[in-house]
Amino acid sequence: MTGRRMSIATHCLSGTLEDKLAAAAAARFHGVELAESDLVTSSWSPHRIRDECARRGLSVDAYQPFPDVEAVPPAVFTANLRRAERTFAVLEEIGVRTVVVCSSMSPESVDDDDLAAEQLHALAGLAEAHGLCIAYEAMAWGRFVNTYSHAWRIVRRAGHPALGLCLDSFHVLARGDSAGIRVIPGEKIFHLQLADAPRATMDVAERSRHHRLFPGLGALDVTGFLRHVESTGYDGPLSLEVSNDVYRQADPRHAAINGMRSLLALDETGPAAPTAGAGAAGAGAEARAGSGAGKTRAGATTAAPDLSGIVFTELAVDDVSGPRVAAALSALGFAHAGQHRSKPVQLWQQGAARILLNFAAQRTVTPGTATIVALAVESADPARSIERAERLLAPVLPRLRQPGEADLASIAAPDGTSIFLVRNEAWLQDFLPQSPASDGPVTAIDHVSLTDTVDDFDEAAIFYRAVLGLRSGETSEIAAPFGPIRSRAAEDPARRVRITLNTAPMRRGDWAPAIPNPQQVAFATDDAIATARAMRAQGAPLLRIPDNYYADLDARLDLPPDLLAALRENSILYDRDETGTYLHFYTEMLGHRVFFAVVQRIDGYAGYGGPVSAPVRMAAHRERRLLTLRQNKTPDQRHDFSLAHLTALSLSPPELVDAAAEAGYRYVGLRLTRVTPQEPHYPLATDPALMRTTKVRLAATGIEVLDIELARISPDEDPRDFQRFLEAGAELGARHVIAQLPDPDRARKTDRFAQLCEMARPLGLTVDLEFPSWTETPDLNAAVRVLRGAAQPNAGILVDLLHFARSGSSVADLRQLPAEWFHFVHVCDAPPGVPATNEGLIHTARFERLFPGEGGIDIPGILGALPPGLPYALEIPRATLVAQVGGKEHARLAIAAARTHLEKGETL
Repeated sequence: MTGRRMSIATHCLSGTLEDKLAAAAAARFHGVELAESDLVTSSWSPHRIRDECARRGLSVDAYQPFPDVEAVPPAVFTANLRRAERTFAVLEEIGVRTVVVCSSMSPESVDDDDLAAEQLHALAGLAEAHGLCIAYEAMAWGRFVNTYSHAWRIVRRAGHPALGLCLDSFHVLARGDSAGIRVIPGEKIFHLQLADAPRATMDVAERSRHHRLFPGLGALDVTGFLRHVESTGYDGPLSLEVSNDVYRQADPRHAAINGMRSLLALDETGPAAPTAGAGAAGAGAEARAGSGAGKTRAGATTAAPDLSGIVFTELAVDDVSGPRVAAALSALGFAHAGQHRSKPVQLWQQGAARILLNFAAQRTVTPGTATIVALAVESADPARSIERAERLLAPVLPRLRQPGEADLASIAAPDGTSIFLVRNEAWLQDFLPQSPASDGPVTAIDHVSLTDTVDDFDEAAIFYRAVLGLRSGETSEIAAPFGPIRSRAAEDPARRVRITLNTAPMRRGDWAPAIPNPQQVAFATDDAIATARAMRAQGAPLLRIPDNYYADLDARLDLPPDLLAALRENSILYDRDETGTYLHFYTEMLGHRVFFAVVQRIDGYAGYGGPVSAPVRMAAHRERRLLTLRQNKTPDQRHDFSLAHLTALSLSPPELVDAAAEAGYRYVGLRLTRVTPQEPHYPLATDPALMRTTKVRLAATGIEVLDIELARISPDEDPRDFQRFLEAGAELGARHVIAQLPDPDRARKTDRFAQLCEMARPLGLTVDLEFPSWTETPDLNAAVRVLRGAAQPNAGILVDLLHFARSGSSVADLRQLPAEWFHFVHVCDAPPGVPATNEGLIHTARFERLFPGEGGIDIPGILGALPPGLPYALEIPRATLVAQVGGKEHARLAIAAARTHLEKGETL
């Protein structure tokens, strides 16, 4: 394909036509296929479109689709010609050369090749008059014409010089083999479209319109298809025609760059094409492509230099996660071999396996989390690797270094991971020796496993395939405990560099509740059983695998009893394929998301553990992670935290549960009723599907429901209307119900509150009265009068720090009340100034609260007047911050701020 023009269909990309042209130019395409929808919706005139393309160095290589033309009744064809006449005039003004005509799907078409040829001949004559040619494409689901061989018979029968074929790899390969293409003269192939796709598991039209992939990412033999086309002498443009819902919602520049990378990677696996202009085929293609056909393909690359292994993996850690990871490495037999001369970076080493622990502050890393932030691979020619990366539009990262330190080149992967390219071990001179490197059983890094969001999964695969020259395997799917996991391996030909990429499509990247986007570093050993015994004896935090796995393993594979016993004793997982066997064991999660593995490959085993062991390991990790979250409480932590729904009301109940688990809360409070017409409504009481999903997330995470809200009983409300609300709370396992009484009639509201308590008592629920200062129950004294009058054993008072402070309630009065009236407390802070109007009070309460310690509320005084050990429910809505960081991150920031402020003070 040397010198070949590269094109991309505009409907592959998101945005307006202007966005798409800018993206195609930024990715160094030569041309575009203009989609009908992009032309119709554009505000630009045809002349403006031509000028804008020219300004960006783009030609319009084709227009598509133009469907349902041929083999139709005369009246319909007359209308088609009228449509074509007007469309062709516009396309001529734009400068289009080729119009793609799709085989008819019209119910009015007939199975008559002679009629189809006759009408296509007439259409080609009309196109020729406008300087256009027609590329006839057999759609895989065409009504009568659905194979390229059938389309070719019609084109031959028509016999018009302006009529040829459009060959689309998806439509051709979806119907079978492409070898027959070799008999088609190259000059009659007017346009070529390339796309890949997953294996056929759905309707072909559905797969084509929503699930196409860039070449190299699917199961189709796009390389073989291209080889057959090029054998004909075709030398026209190569056009990406990839319909994919994810790509069409992504940043168009990213999608265009990924498309270009996929074409260039295909270039390296495909055959060499004829030289430009060779023979009639080359001349015809150049004429159809226009004036720019002979220019050199943008981004022409040199071959990827050989890679010979993963030199090191770097983890970002902090004062919480770093010591735990270091302790695990020590127990695994690693030695703290070096300390960087100018940076807070430790080198841990065993054999040729090296881990860097970077204690520098990382803006993008969640506190308490260990995260893989860099990999180093050994390249035969780092400078050439960097040159290739730049030509493939991969960012080359600047790196600060002190005089005399190694100048390491690195590039950025799509997820932000830095990929260092090194040639020798000169970089080790940057580390001051600490202790001799261990010569234990670990020999090297076998592979690194990363998790991407589903939106970035294909982009990462294209990056490693095109930029580093790794071979991308097919995507496999694992039936994991929390939904399917898709996985794909990227390896160099000699399998010395192995990177596995994973995504959880249904959880948008999260692998499981409280374990977001896990990452793994797998170490190689020559004796997994002996290594596991030695590491466990040294206190390594190795993951325990349940006995049920080994009973199933025995049933499936009939292993020798002594081997099975050794595997069970040491919690080692086992797999085998047609070449060899694989023994592998794991550590527990270290710093929320990173874990280590030790693997032994026997007799050339090339996989990563198979479909059975992965779910077992995931479930074991999940169970151990929950135990860790519950047990690892600091000695002075005497309060549990709950995430009140108002803090992150944009999150649905299942999402709120996940956010609470990941941030370290024990409870959530769920808002089952809508308080204002503008806020989102989550009807758990009446939506069985939402209830089921929420209960599943609660069970999976171990998060509990502390309270439900809001039973707001106004003069027009009947407590009996809240029966299903209370039952839903009980079904969720809630303990408390938040109530408000905006009713000026003291006797009536007291009676109704008592009635609500009586309804809630059989369900095991307390009813906790909240007293916002703008309601008719505006302060602590008013709430006390209601409780004394109702005289219910399950009645309580909910102190919200904001409402308490704004109402002018007395801390001294609070100290005198019965301890059994208080079940939890709403914690927040607020600006010192009290708004003068109810509107101001309400706005602050719902949108502008502050984290504890940021405002003027007497938090220690109020909390000190309450009984000890109450759960702290963080109700801290901050609309601006949530808009900036999202509800999940806001929930994490809230508990971090609360712990920092509250757990250091005497209030605990």
